[in-house]
Amino acid sequence: MTYLDIGGKLFFGLIALLVMTRILGKKELSQLTPFDFIYSIVLGGILEESIYDDKVSLLQVWFAVAVWGGLLYIIEKLSKKYDKIRILLKGESSILVKDGKLNVNELNKNHLEMEQLRVMLRKQGVFSLREVKDLYLEPGGSISLKKYAKLDTIKPKMLNMSPEDEPMNFLLIDEGKINESILDYLVKSKEWLFEELEKEGYSNTQDILYAEWSKSEGFFIKTYSENNEKNDELSKGN
Repeated sequence: MTYLDIGGKLFFGLIALLVMTRILGKKELSQLTPFDFIYSIVLGGILEESIYDDKVSLLQVWFAVAVWGGLLYIIEKLSKKYDKIRILLKGESSILVKDGKLNVNELNKNHLEMEQLRVMLRKQGVFSLREVKDLYLEPGGSISLKKYAKLDTIKPKMLNMSPEDEPMNFLLIDEGKINESILDYLVKSKEWLFEELEKEGYSNTQDILYAEWSKSEGFFIKTYSENNEKNDELSKGN
């Protein structure tokens, strides 16, 4: 294989990447779907294997990339024209929280744990689920949320006030299981947790889907029963 062959393949690879970028459109990384990443990975694999393989001619590289690019173009056009194809290939938004109620079915469907959800919320500047009215998981893996109006309308800076620090919230119960490491960090015991839960009207931790606690705001608890009722309503609505 000559240097000219390698240079030709590299040049063609660059052109192919530019064309693919134009086909995908002007998307940020957060807007790319898993299917978009597959496009890129497969194209990268085709180019990687062919550049240093002297058995693969430049014409064969042209053919392979042209076929893959053509399929990509057709799929993009069909996805824009037909909603069913778009949903099948790229997915759709999942409702994780509706009117303050967690959709457990969607959490499980998307293989999301409660702590993962809390991390995603913290990246959006939200440190407690009590603030969230509606929450959507987008096809690209990002989240969109709507806070309760009473928590999102007036901000301290609007009134020339010094903002108070956000209270630190801790996940004490996750899907019926006590987070003992968090209790140890807080220097709290299980007995303390049971007593506090009884004060809130809960006698069995297995009934609790989610329980967070902060020193300033106390407990915020969601049970399986109340969320199952909401999930049934969402299913009927769909």
